[in-house]
Amino acid sequence: MSAQVRPSTIAIADARPLDMKLEIAVIPVSDVDRAKQFYSNLGWRLDADFATGDDFRVIQFTPPGSATSIIFGKNVTPAAPGSAQGLYLVVSDINAARKELLDRGIAVSESFHQEGDTYTGSDEPYLFGRIRVPGADPERRTYRSFASFSDPDGNGWLFQEITARSPGRVDANQTVFASMADLATALRRAEAAHGEYEKRALAGVRDANWSNWYAEYLVAEQAGKELPL
Repeated sequence: MSAQVRPSTIAIADARPLDMKLEIAVIPVSDVDRAKQFYSNLGWRLDADFATGDDFRVIQFTPPGSATSIIFGKNVTPAAPGSAQGLYLVVSDINAARKELLDRGIAVSESFHQEGDTYTGSDEPYLFGRIRVPGADPERRTYRSFASFSDPDGNGWLFQEITARSPGRVDANQTVFASMADLATALRRAEAAHGEYEKRALAGVRDANWSNWYAEYLVAEQAGKELPL
């Protein structure tokens, strides 16, 4: 009996390029121990603190739910302390993010939002210098609400509230939440939208298939697709 060779099931044409994952952002600081205390106070995870003699030291922290970490230390970068600006921290709830920092004793700006595409002067913690309009976006549109804070050297961080990604920004075939808190927030948005759906489409009658509706909403929202009606 001769062996049979089956056609390959590997789709060469669909092969993706090698993954390149952004791993580290370098933060220039003047006082390493002071910076370590600050980022520890934020509640970020300390991954490493090691030195080689007296001339080199590197510290690594990772924000909760982040795949990217920061490093700083001695002789890590020639950049001037405080020169890192517009460092974005994406959150699912701008108010909860502000409260987290305030509860930890960290100074953070009031929330603000962009209005149109007007550009004016410089506003260092906010990329491109758009005008700050006080308060979160009135309609809480995704990408529109911000708050800023700085470390002791003046490196500028920016919270940005994102609840739904623009099309093409994420893999539409995957729905992933960075934390239980992000999933809970997404479920609350789905609950509110589903309540409106029951009033509008079902005349207030309970939707027995609510779980399917929730699932469709969560997947569509994260992928930037049209939400269920």
